[in-house]
Amino acid sequence: MALRIIKLFAQATTTTTTTAKPTVLKFVYETVEQTTPGTTLTIDAASFETDSGAAVTELPELPTDNSYFTVEINGALQMQDLLSYTPGATGVGKLEIDVPLGSDPIEAQTPIVLEVVIFDPESISDTTIIT
Repeated sequence: MALRIIKLFAQATTTTTTTAKPTVLKFVYETVEQTTPGTTLTIDAASFETDSGAAVTELPELPTDNSYFTVEINGALQMQDLLSYTPGATGVGKLEIDVPLGSDPIEAQTPIVLEVVIFDPESISDTTIIT
């Protein structure tokens, strides 16, 4: 038998579906003091309430490529590069908001809403070997 390259021929189809309704979680916080420009406001997980008023003990994990979060301060959507989100329980989980120099401060009693959206994708792969 002569030397030759041996190849497998395979055909695969993958179907990815996403649940019709993602999980949407809203967390609410009201500032207790002014945060001045050039500083960072750090909000611990336990400082948030759910939008029904229940205490929060943990901020959820954000699955890579299947989730995102947004932050509104006094009803205005904020730029993502000013925000840092850390999932976890009290003492670990937190939201950090950088207040840049030259911007207005975040005043005391300002509502901050953290919204977390998590999708639940499912992939099904069907592979057939062709001989």
